[in-house]
Amino acid sequence: MGDHMQWSQEEEENAKKKAAENSLVKVQWEDQDKYEREASKYWNEFYKTHKNNFFKDRNWLFLEFPEILPEKRREELQTEQRSSKHTKINSTNSFSHKNETSEEGEKYWKKNYGGGSASVQGYVYNKNQAKSLTDNPQGKNCGEELGRLESFPGSDATYRILEVGCGAGNSVFPILKVLCNTPGTFLYCCDFASGAVELVKSHSSYNSAWCSAFVHDVCDDALPYPFPDEILDVILLVFVLSTIHPDRMQGVVNRLAKLLKPGGMLLFRDYGRYDTAQLRFKKGHCLSENFYVRGDGTRVYFFTKDEVWNMFNLAGLTEVQNLVDRRLQVNRKKKVKMQRVWIQSKFQKPLLLSLNNPEETTERHHYR
Repeated sequence: MGDHMQWSQEEEENAKKKAAENSLVKVQWEDQDKYEREASKYWNEFYKTHKNNFFKDRNWLFLEFPEILPEKRREELQTEQRSSKHTKINSTNSFSHKNETSEEGEKYWKKNYGGGSASVQGYVYNKNQAKSLTDNPQGKNCGEELGRLESFPGSDATYRILEVGCGAGNSVFPILKVLCNTPGTFLYCCDFASGAVELVKSHSSYNSAWCSAFVHDVCDDALPYPFPDEILDVILLVFVLSTIHPDRMQGVVNRLAKLLKPGGMLLFRDYGRYDTAQLRFKKGHCLSENFYVRGDGTRVYFFTKDEVWNMFNLAGLTEVQNLVDRRLQVNRKKKVKMQRVWIQSKFQKPLLLSLNNPEETTERHHYR
């Protein structure tokens, strides 16, 4: 089970102390360089070993991030949920209280990291029922580019979503299941681990008419996306940014912001500072402050709310939501309590910008 909670001052001080202790011994520089250069190799090995059996499907996405869906489909889904005897909607406690890892995943992390949690990759996409981008004065350049490109995956769609770090598809397929009968929607999903993308493409529910999965390293600014800038309605960035070196995070966020159309939303959820997963790391796994490497070579960073706000604000996005989600998870069978900490945020690209000062927002629109 899981419950919202507030830490006492003593609990917070103890958490800081544990994090300081496990950060005393840093990984050697030559090894740190190897983990950076070979990051995709470690994730490919991860998916080769676990395939799609490690993470659970994120069926909680639509409760925490209803903005994933076009407005009409969002309303339909809410009606379906209210009428279902098996679905309970609680806006203040909607995130799944269960771990995202499967039973196999829990055993794996406990064996390799002393019980540390897994880093999750995933995103969501969706398409707008608003006017087409070419009807928007700020979308003119993008519309011209679309014409020059003639055709690309999802070019006929009116509502487009990108999930960054799709992994084995634990966000992709719950989204496709909901959107399968929604005309005009298209989902893009990418991962820099080719093995993960192959798992998505080989899934029985994958359909290129609704979804395009592709290999992409979001840290490489020179790599083009298979679609133009400023056409996405939603970007889903869930448990992905934490796997990237802190020095490269801002560049990644800046590039993703360019893909959003004016009014588009970036939805973010990731590990928070002093989460149980951070406190369980042993000495010798710390790469830099709040950045760690697991036994299999994959890495994870633990954010604060202010760090997240600063990154997205510098990218020109406006805060819609930015909160710390603290929960107490209890495994009654194993009699284990875990104090989980996540950061959940929603940021929006300004709808209209001043012609005199592109950095200044003159009009904003918020999804509710």
